[in-house]
Amino acid sequence: LRLHHGARLAAVRVAWRLAGAANMPVVCALGGISASRRVCLSGEPRQGWWSEVAGRGRPLDTERCRILSFDYLGGSGESTGPRPGESFPSISTYDQAEVLAHLLDHLGLNALKAIAGGSYGGMVALAFGERFPERVGHLIVLCATDRPHPLGTAWRAVQRDIVRLGLEAGRATEALALARALAMSTYRSGEEFAARFGGPPVFEAGRARLPVEQYLAARGASYAAEHRPEAFLCLSESIDLHRVEAGRICVPSTAVAVREDMLVPLAEVRAMVARLHAARLCEISSIYGHDAFLKESQQLRGVFAPLLESTR
Repeated sequence: LRLHHGARLAAVRVAWRLAGAANMPVVCALGGISASRRVCLSGEPRQGWWSEVAGRGRPLDTERCRILSFDYLGGSGESTGPRPGESFPSISTYDQAEVLAHLLDHLGLNALKAIAGGSYGGMVALAFGERFPERVGHLIVLCATDRPHPLGTAWRAVQRDIVRLGLEAGRATEALALARALAMSTYRSGEEFAARFGGPPVFEAGRARLPVEQYLAARGASYAAEHRPEAFLCLSESIDLHRVEAGRICVPSTAVAVREDMLVPLAEVRAMVARLHAARLCEISSIYGHDAFLKESQQLRGVFAPLLESTR
């Protein structure tokens, strides 16, 4: 695979999953940089990353479509990615789109009914729509735009520096947990933090621990236990390298913007929709901020309903 930024990868491995009712149209579901090919795993002990939105009876109903996904190139899953201590070339959202095109060829699929992408997955959806417009019928882009906002890049750059410092100091897992904790503070809204973490501190071992610290530490530790620091660096950078030409995307698109999203401001989504050729904007409000694409199943039902209506 010749990569967008000039490097080459040999013998690329792609881990994928296709789930849902047979003979139904295929929708590719892609999430943030921590997402995997396991979109919805109803009936299994471990839930998929989009289990509140995708699955039987959910807005993205697996009785009315089949859901395809894959582990990202450069990530912590089973697709080709950096090994511990290994450097890895820069990955573009165009490269992820190329992987998806090869996967469709492998499966004998000429085209997808749609791509539903949230956060980084929305960026990949836009890249695929620009490069392979004949292979997808609709783009659903949630909490993502054609280029990152500089404030979001600033937060992610600090996270990457934390992880690099940890790798140099031999404390990579701790550094990754800290970087993820910082990231979590940008995913949700100020209103949610105020409602959940306004309680008094607890004094332990001579220091004060605030409720929000305990939450962030737990989320960071959980993430660091399942993801590799090198993969985090690769995909976090990929977000900030993301640039597509919205004016060249003619695939019918629906963009979902969350008014409380600090990472992807509403004004940026509106501007992107104005550049796209055939797009509509759906604005929602959510206490979950950027993470609304993971949590707001009822508000998103209306976004997916028109897409699935034609599959009856």
